[in-house]
Amino acid sequence: MSPVKRNKQADKARQTRRRITRAARDLFVEHGYGATTLQDVADRAGVAVQTIYFTFGNKRSLLKDVVDTSIAGDDQPIATMDRPWFRDALAADTAAAALRRLVQGTGQVIARAAPIIEMLHTATAIDPEITGLWPQEVDMRFTVQAAAATALMAKPGARAGVSAERAADLLYGMLSPELYLLYVRDRGWTPGQWEQWVYDTLCSQLCDG
Repeated sequence: MSPVKRNKQADKARQTRRRITRAARDLFVEHGYGATTLQDVADRAGVAVQTIYFTFGNKRSLLKDVVDTSIAGDDQPIATMDRPWFRDALAADTAAAALRRLVQGTGQVIARAAPIIEMLHTATAIDPEITGLWPQEVDMRFTVQAAAATALMAKPGARAGVSAERAADLLYGMLSPELYLLYVRDRGWTPGQWEQWVYDTLCSQLCDG
Protein backbone atom coordinates (compact mmCIF):
# COMPACT_ATOMS: atom_id res chain seq x y z
CA MET A 1 0.00 0.00 0.00
CA SER A 2 1.33 3.42 -0.94
CA PRO A 3 2.04 6.05 1.77
CA VAL A 4 -0.66 8.30 0.30
CA LYS A 5 -3.28 5.57 0.55
CA ARG A 6 -2.18 4.69 4.10
CA ASN A 7 -2.50 8.35 5.12
CA LYS A 8 -5.98 8.57 3.62
CA GLN A 9 -7.08 5.45 5.46
CA ALA A 10 -5.62 6.69 8.75
CA ASP A 11 -7.35 10.05 8.31
CA LYS A 12 -10.66 8.32 7.58
CA ALA A 13 -10.25 6.17 10.69
CA ARG A 14 -9.58 9.26 12.83
CA GLN A 15 -12.66 11.00 11.46
CA THR A 16 -14.79 7.94 12.16
CA ARG A 17 -13.43 7.70 15.71
CA ARG A 18 -14.20 11.37 16.33
CA ARG A 19 -17.72 10.97 14.95
CA ILE A 20 -18.36 8.04 17.26
CA THR A 21 -16.97 9.91 20.26
CA ARG A 22 -19.11 12.99 19.56
CA ALA A 23 -22.22 10.84 19.18
CA ALA A 24 -21.48 8.99 22.42
CA ARG A 25 -20.86 12.23 24.31
CA ASP A 26 -24.18 13.69 23.18
CA LEU A 27 -26.13 10.54 24.01
CA PHE A 28 -24.44 9.96 27.37
CA VAL A 29 -25.31 13.52 28.42
CA GLU A 30 -28.83 13.43 26.98
CA HIS A 31 -29.90 9.99 28.20
CA GLY A 32 -27.24 8.79 30.62
CA TYR A 33 -24.52 6.19 30.28
CA GLY A 34 -26.65 3.29 31.44
CA ALA A 35 -29.57 4.04 29.14
CA THR A 36 -27.40 4.45 26.04
CA THR A 37 -26.54 1.35 24.03
CA LEU A 38 -23.72 1.01 21.55
CA GLN A 39 -26.35 0.54 18.88
CA ASP A 40 -27.75 3.95 19.82
CA VAL A 41 -24.27 5.43 19.38
CA ALA A 42 -23.78 3.65 16.07
CA ASP A 43 -27.10 4.97 14.76
CA ARG A 44 -26.26 8.54 15.83
CA ALA A 45 -22.75 8.34 14.35
CA GLY A 46 -23.90 6.68 11.14
CA VAL A 47 -21.66 3.63 11.49
CA ALA A 48 -22.13 -0.08 12.04
CA VAL A 49 -22.05 -1.17 15.67
CA GLN A 50 -19.22 -3.53 14.74
CA THR A 51 -17.14 -0.47 13.90
CA ILE A 52 -17.49 0.72 17.49
CA TYR A 53 -16.41 -2.65 18.85
CA PHE A 54 -13.44 -2.69 16.45
CA THR A 55 -12.41 0.89 17.34
CA PHE A 56 -13.00 0.92 21.10
CA GLY A 57 -13.52 -2.67 22.19
CA ASN A 58 -16.35 -2.00 24.62
CA LYS A 59 -18.61 0.64 26.09
CA ARG A 60 -16.30 1.46 29.00
CA SER A 61 -13.40 2.24 26.68
CA LEU A 62 -15.68 4.48 24.62
CA LEU A 63 -16.69 6.31 27.80
CA LYS A 64 -13.03 6.86 28.70
CA ASP A 65 -12.40 8.39 25.28
CA VAL A 66 -15.43 10.66 25.71
CA VAL A 67 -14.19 11.88 29.10
CA ASP A 68 -10.56 12.31 28.04
CA THR A 69 -11.36 14.21 24.83
CA SER A 70 -13.91 16.40 26.61
CA ILE A 71 -11.30 17.48 29.12
CA ALA A 72 -8.57 17.97 26.52
CA GLY A 73 -10.73 19.52 23.81
CA ASP A 74 -9.22 17.25 21.18
CA ASP A 75 -7.90 13.73 20.72
CA GLN A 76 -4.20 14.61 20.93
CA PRO A 77 -2.24 12.74 23.63
CA ILE A 78 -0.99 15.91 25.30
CA ALA A 79 -1.18 16.27 29.08
CA THR A 80 -2.85 19.37 30.54
CA MET A 81 0.42 20.72 31.92
CA ASP A 82 1.98 20.48 28.45
CA ARG A 83 -0.84 22.35 26.73
CA PRO A 84 -0.10 25.86 25.40
CA TRP A 85 -2.77 27.58 27.51
CA PHE A 86 -1.32 26.12 30.72
CA ARG A 87 2.26 26.92 29.77
CA ASP A 88 1.22 30.48 28.89
CA ALA A 89 -0.39 30.87 32.30
CA LEU A 90 2.74 29.74 34.10
CA ALA A 91 4.90 32.00 31.92
CA ALA A 92 3.02 35.19 32.85
CA ASP A 93 5.08 37.95 34.46
CA THR A 94 2.90 38.53 37.51
CA ALA A 95 0.72 36.51 39.83
CA ALA A 96 -2.42 38.37 38.73
CA ALA A 97 -1.70 37.80 35.04
CA ALA A 98 -0.95 34.12 35.64
CA LEU A 99 -4.16 33.75 37.61
CA ARG A 100 -6.21 35.43 34.89
CA ARG A 101 -4.86 33.05 32.23
CA LEU A 102 -5.27 30.04 34.50
CA VAL A 103 -8.91 30.88 35.24
CA GLN A 104 -9.65 31.49 31.56
CA GLY A 105 -8.02 28.26 30.41
CA THR A 106 -9.47 26.13 33.18
CA GLY A 107 -12.88 27.68 32.60
CA GLN A 108 -12.83 26.51 29.00
CA VAL A 109 -11.92 22.99 30.13
CA ILE A 110 -14.66 22.94 32.76
CA ALA A 111 -17.30 24.23 30.34
CA ARG A 112 -16.57 21.25 28.08
CA ALA A 113 -16.09 18.67 30.79
CA ALA A 114 -18.56 19.53 33.57
CA PRO A 115 -21.62 17.81 32.03
CA ILE A 116 -19.50 14.74 31.25
CA ILE A 117 -18.01 14.58 34.73
CA GLU A 118 -21.46 14.81 36.28
CA MET A 119 -22.64 12.00 34.02
CA LEU A 120 -19.55 9.99 34.98
CA HIS A 121 -20.52 10.08 38.66
CA THR A 122 -23.87 8.47 37.80
CA ALA A 123 -22.23 5.98 35.43
CA THR A 124 -19.80 4.88 38.14
CA ALA A 125 -22.69 4.15 40.48
CA ILE A 126 -24.17 1.86 37.81
CA ASP A 127 -20.86 0.25 36.79
CA PRO A 128 -18.21 0.46 39.56
CA GLU A 129 -15.56 -1.00 37.24
CA ILE A 130 -15.50 2.34 35.40
CA THR A 131 -13.33 3.76 38.19
CA GLY A 132 -10.54 1.45 37.06
CA LEU A 133 -10.25 3.30 33.74
CA TRP A 134 -8.16 6.03 35.40
CA PRO A 135 -5.37 5.88 37.99
CA GLN A 136 -6.93 6.09 41.45
CA GLU A 137 -3.82 6.83 43.46
CA VAL A 138 -3.36 10.31 41.97
CA ASP A 139 -5.90 13.12 41.63
CA MET A 140 -4.71 14.62 38.35
CA ARG A 141 -6.89 17.72 38.69
CA PHE A 142 -5.23 18.52 42.01
CA THR A 143 -1.79 17.74 40.55
CA VAL A 144 -2.38 20.32 37.81
CA GLN A 145 -3.61 22.98 40.24
CA ALA A 146 -0.75 22.29 42.64
CA ALA A 147 1.76 22.90 39.84
CA ALA A 148 -0.06 26.11 38.92
CA ALA A 149 -0.10 27.24 42.56
CA THR A 150 3.63 26.66 42.99
CA ALA A 151 4.43 28.79 39.94
CA LEU A 152 1.86 31.47 40.74
CA MET A 153 2.96 32.06 44.35
CA ALA A 154 6.57 32.52 43.25
CA LYS A 155 5.68 35.44 40.95
CA PRO A 156 5.75 39.18 41.69
CA GLY A 157 2.45 40.31 43.14
CA ALA A 158 1.68 37.08 44.98
CA ARG A 159 0.27 37.63 48.46
CA ALA A 160 2.92 37.24 51.13
CA GLY A 161 2.31 34.58 53.72
CA VAL A 162 0.15 32.36 51.52
CA SER A 163 1.80 29.00 50.93
CA ALA A 164 1.71 27.14 47.65
CA GLU A 165 -0.18 24.37 49.45
CA ARG A 166 -2.90 26.80 50.55
CA ALA A 167 -3.06 28.27 47.06
CA ALA A 168 -3.43 24.80 45.55
CA ASP A 169 -6.37 24.07 47.82
CA LEU A 170 -8.07 27.33 46.82
CA LEU A 171 -7.52 26.74 43.11
CA TYR A 172 -8.74 23.15 43.42
CA GLY A 173 -11.95 24.20 45.14
CA MET A 174 -12.81 27.31 43.15
CA LEU A 175 -11.93 25.84 39.75
CA SER A 176 -14.08 22.75 40.20
CA PRO A 177 -16.74 21.36 37.84
CA GLU A 178 -19.16 21.14 40.76
CA LEU A 179 -18.92 24.86 41.54
CA TYR A 180 -19.19 25.73 37.84
CA LEU A 181 -22.39 23.70 37.49
CA LEU A 182 -23.82 25.20 40.68
CA TYR A 183 -23.59 28.73 39.32
CA VAL A 184 -23.85 28.33 35.55
CA ARG A 185 -26.40 25.54 35.30
CA ASP A 186 -28.34 25.85 38.55
CA ARG A 187 -28.21 29.61 39.17
CA GLY A 188 -28.18 30.77 35.55
CA TRP A 189 -24.87 32.66 35.55
CA THR A 190 -23.11 33.06 32.22
CA PRO A 191 -19.68 31.41 31.91
CA GLY A 192 -18.21 34.91 31.73
CA GLN A 193 -19.84 35.92 35.02
CA TRP A 194 -18.58 32.77 36.67
CA GLU A 195 -15.06 33.34 35.33
CA GLN A 196 -14.92 36.94 36.57
CA TRP A 197 -16.23 36.00 40.00
CA VAL A 198 -13.72 33.17 40.37
CA TYR A 199 -10.88 35.42 39.27
CA ASP A 200 -11.90 38.23 41.64
CA THR A 201 -12.32 35.84 44.56
CA LEU A 202 -9.02 34.07 44.00
CA CYS A 203 -7.18 37.31 43.32
CA SER A 204 -8.32 38.69 46.68
CA GLN A 205 -6.84 35.62 48.37
CA LEU A 206 -3.68 35.06 46.36
CA CYS A 207 -2.57 38.44 45.00
CA ASP A 208 -1.49 41.72 46.62
CA GLY A 209 -3.53 44.86 46.27
